[in-house]
Amino acid sequence: MIDEAKHELKRADHLIFVSLKYTRTMDVLESTVKRLIGTLEFDIETLLEWMLDKKKIKEIPSAYKEKISLAREKFSKDEVIQEILKFYSFLMRVDRGEHERRSEFRKGVTMIATNEMGDVIDEVNIDKLKEYYLKTVEITEYIEEYLAKKR
Repeated sequence: MIDEAKHELKRADHLIFVSLKYTRTMDVLESTVKRLIGTLEFDIETLLEWMLDKKKIKEIPSAYKEKISLAREKFSKDEVIQEILKFYSFLMRVDRGEHERRSEFRKGVTMIATNEMGDVIDEVNIDKLKEYYLKTVEITEYIEEYLAKKR
């Protein structure tokens, strides 16, 4: 699963550093956020499969909401994994929110994500997207190291 996460990261990398550089559209911002979410899902799935192999859980739930709550419960003492789960939930809220465009086709292209009540969840521009990407890379590396230590 960690290899799948790395493949998603490669796709996100290409979207940020190639596609976004030339197109500067909100669609590329949205696609990149989805790729980062996909990477985090593979990372979380990897943790849960490890727990299943160690017989710490009986089965892996199929719904992601249940997977997150199970991971929160089982890794309650690991602050880093708790932060990872918060970051994943945050990106999910950004992805599910209503999106508005600002400065499309320009350097300052921004995707403004709002919730049902019209409150701004986040304003995602190129720089912020790069921060999210780098954070996701760190998360994948952390989980890979975490599991290597536990084996």
